[in-house]
Amino acid sequence: MQPFWQTKKLHELTKDEWESLCDGCAKCCVHKLEDEDTGMVHYTCIACRLLDVSTCRCTGYPDRHALVTECAVLAADRPEYFPWMPDTCAYRLRYEGKPLPGWHPLITGNPASVHEHGASARKKLIPEFLADEDHLEKYIV
Repeated sequence: MQPFWQTKKLHELTKDEWESLCDGCAKCCVHKLEDEDTGMVHYTCIACRLLDVSTCRCTGYPDRHALVTECAVLAADRPEYFPWMPDTCAYRLRYEGKPLPGWHPLITGNPASVHEHGASARKKLIPEFLADEDHLEKYIV
């Protein structure tokens, strides 16, 4: 029997299945800049103020959109956010009909595999309050 992420569409997932797709990389929790001419999304090394940069977990997850209005809360019926997600994001991959990477915690059974593989933002980010908000382009990675 195939695992749920290979057989179900995003809109068919239970809440627990949906949440388990998140690999905990925290790349979705960094400030991004979009080039107005090309539409290309550039990632910075600036973490959202709710992100615990040492654990790559949101400190206000249930209320994140109320606390940070620009937080892109992913949902199956809001595909406009998927292109803003990293290429390795399970939600984006499944939306595009692609398989999960071999290091994904659902495949390895190890929640730390994303960090062990180097696919997370852990130890690569600086907290928002330390950044020069007027010059975010300096922080593009």
